[in-house]
Amino acid sequence: MQNIFKKIIQAKDKYNSSIVFDSYMVPEEDLELGDLRLLEVDNRVVVPSHTHVRMIVTSADVIHSWAVPSLGVKVDAIPGRLNQLSFLANREGVFYGQCSEICGLQHAFMPIAVEVTDIENYCSYIENLLEEAREE
Repeated sequence: MQNIFKKIIQAKDKYNSSIVFDSYMVPEEDLELGDLRLLEVDNRVVVPSHTHVRMIVTSADVIHSWAVPSLGVKVDAIPGRLNQLSFLANREGVFYGQCSEICGLQHAFMPIAVEVTDIENYCSYIENLLEEAREE
């Protein structure tokens, strides 16, 4: 059974569209050359570079800990509670982390991948996601 780390991103536009997606660990047999075992996901969280980013974090089941050490962020995700974190990524790239809580059976190695890109690529990415959301 695959370990799952569910990420939900909601972005509102003038059409009141939402973007919601799941992110799963890439199974070892599907890794490509250069991918990191136990850290690569199929859907990364994408954020713009040189921009202050604020995230609201919560959990639906047990306590998790959203941690990306190379960005200097770690926050607990607690059911029924909203926690926030903020960071400023000064360079582009992919930053990896994992849930740092022992949160139960089938919850080990829940990876987090944050892709930091320039603002133009970020805007294109969000526009594409909103288009897909409107089509559904």
